[in-house]
Amino acid sequence: MPTSDRDTPFEEHRFPCNNCGADYRFAPDQGQLVCDHCGDICPIGDSGLWRGAIQELDFRAALANQLPALEIGETRISKCPNCAAEVEFDPATHATECPFCATPVVADTGTHRQIKPRAVLPFALTEETARDAMTNWLGRLWFAPNGLQGYARKGRKMQGIYVPYWTFDADTKSAYRGERGTVYYETRTVMRDGKRQNVRVAKVRWRAVSGRVARWFDDVLVLASRSLPKRFTDALEPWDLAALEPYRPEYLAGFRAEGYTVELEDGFAEARAHMDRVITRDVKFDIGGDRQRIHDIQTQVNEVTFKHVLLPVWLAAYKYRGETYRFVVNGRTGRVQGERPWSAVKIAVAVIVGALIAAAVGYLIAVNQGRL
Repeated sequence: MPTSDRDTPFEEHRFPCNNCGADYRFAPDQGQLVCDHCGDICPIGDSGLWRGAIQELDFRAALANQLPALEIGETRISKCPNCAAEVEFDPATHATECPFCATPVVADTGTHRQIKPRAVLPFALTEETARDAMTNWLGRLWFAPNGLQGYARKGRKMQGIYVPYWTFDADTKSAYRGERGTVYYETRTVMRDGKRQNVRVAKVRWRAVSGRVARWFDDVLVLASRSLPKRFTDALEPWDLAALEPYRPEYLAGFRAEGYTVELEDGFAEARAHMDRVITRDVKFDIGGDRQRIHDIQTQVNEVTFKHVLLPVWLAAYKYRGETYRFVVNGRTGRVQGERPWSAVKIAVAVIVGALIAAAVGYLIAVNQGRL
C-alpha cells in the first residue's frame, strides 16, 4: 500500500506506485488506485485509523475553537482572481487555469487552516463518461451555438473536483400558536341575467390552537462554496450520502479539492432556514383542518453536530468568443447542469421561419374563407 506523509501540515494527495515510482491516481470505474505509467493496481485497503462509522463533530465546540487539533489541517490553496474559487494545488504546480472559470491562476505559497473533511463520496464516473453526458446534454439544447458544441466535444479534458459541503444534524422541539380553519358553505341568492339564483359561498370558521412538534434532522446538506451558482449545484442533487466513505486522501489522488469558503456558522444559518421550512410544514400538518394560520413558532435546537464532506463533480469551463461557459456533472449519477448558451443566428432563423409559417397559415385560412 502506498503511503502519503500524514504528519506534514498539509497533505499532497500523491501516492508513489509500488512498481515504478510514478503517481497512482484513483480510478472511479475500478474503485482503486491505478498507475497510468506501468498499469500497476493498488487496492485502497482498510486501516484502523478510518475503520468504523463516520463521526460527527460538535458544532458549539467548533464555534468556540475547541475542536481537537487533529481536526484542523493546513492546505495550499490559491484563490482565483475572477470567481474567488479556492482550489487546492500540489506543491509542484505554480501556474494553471481555474477549473471553475478558465481564468489563469498563479499558485501562491501560503497555507490555509481549515476543518478537515470527515467523509468523501468517491467518484464513480470516469471523465469519458462525464464528457459523454455533457455533450448529450448540450445536443438537446435548442438554440445552442454549434461552435460551442463542437468546441466542447473537442476541448480539453474535464476537471474532477471534490466540492466542499457541510452536513448538519440537530434535534428540534417546537411550540406553536395558530388557528385551524374549517371550511363551511352558506347559500346566498344573487341576480344573474335578470334571474334570482341560489349559490353556495365558501366561508372559513377559525379556532385558536396550540401544540408541539418535534423532529430529528439528519445530514442537512449545505454547499460550502461560492464558486458555482447555487442553482447548478442544487440541480445536481440528489446525492447518495449513504455511500459516503470515511475520508482518505487516496480518493483524491489525481483529483483536486476545493477549500470551503462558506464558514461553518454561515453554513448552519442556511441549514437552519431549511429546518424552519420543514418545521413550518410539520406545524401546518399538526394544526390540521382545511386551512391553517401560524402566529408563532418557538424552536429549541439541541445536539447540533456537523461534518465537512467532499462530493464529486466533473467540471468544464470553456471560453468561447469572449464568454465563459461552465458545465458541471454529478460524479456519481451523471446529472448535468450548465450555463445556457444562445445562438443569435439560430434564434433569428427560428423567428423568420415562424413568421413565414404564420403567414402561410393565414393565407390558407383566407383562401378557405373565400376572401382570396
